[in-house]
Amino acid sequence: MRNEILHGYLIHARKYRERSHIVHFFSVEYGRIDGVLRQSIPPLFQPVQLQASGRSELKSFSKVEIDQQPLFLQGNALFCGFYLNELLLKLCVLEDPYPKTYQKYHYTIHQLQYLASHLEAPLFLKQLLRQFEHVLFTELGYEIDFSVDHQGQAIDPNIVYLFEMGKGFYPQKHTNAFAGSDILAMHYIDIQSDLNLEQLNMLGKLYRQIISALLGDRQLKSRQLWIQHHQTKII
Repeated sequence: MRNEILHGYLIHARKYRERSHIVHFFSVEYGRIDGVLRQSIPPLFQPVQLQASGRSELKSFSKVEIDQQPLFLQGNALFCGFYLNELLLKLCVLEDPYPKTYQKYHYTIHQLQYLASHLEAPLFLKQLLRQFEHVLFTELGYEIDFSVDHQGQAIDPNIVYLFEMGKGFYPQKHTNAFAGSDILAMHYIDIQSDLNLEQLNMLGKLYRQIISALLGDRQLKSRQLWIQHHQTKII
């Protein structure tokens, strides 16, 4: 890679030596890509373009230019922006494009700036996050099949199931299990359309299980901050 122009968003940066930063960048062209930037870092949640050079995993970044007018997130929107960035940083394979996730990230970030003025802000926020997670997990190869159980048998609407990452749904007598009828309902709806609160809560539980399985012992700092501040599990 030599002086290649990339378009995307800064998702994380940390100090590196006296005047440099190691920058984690989520780009249209390469997905997550890492490099050293020897100039002022751009703001988070701001579309930028930069030049990248190098053959190693850690590129040399230069000539950063802001593509659009600044976008500022505050309050809950800022917490959720951190959450999106941390998902991309910890779950996306280095230099593997995720075009649908990039488009959804761009859309979600811009929608978050309207959160404070939304008439049903908590529901709107859950909708944005669950839809983003759905696109991300689908591109990562972890889309949930709501039509069958772990043995490939059709979901029975009259029994309850637990979910396990890598296996899927399996019948279980458990107070916290998912009703088969609710699982089947998810199979017949478009997750990118408006979902009701019960459906969003169900997706939230399922996606938290996927995230926990993928991260192992690692924790999402953004989720911990949210819970400490709000005492809820929206993210």
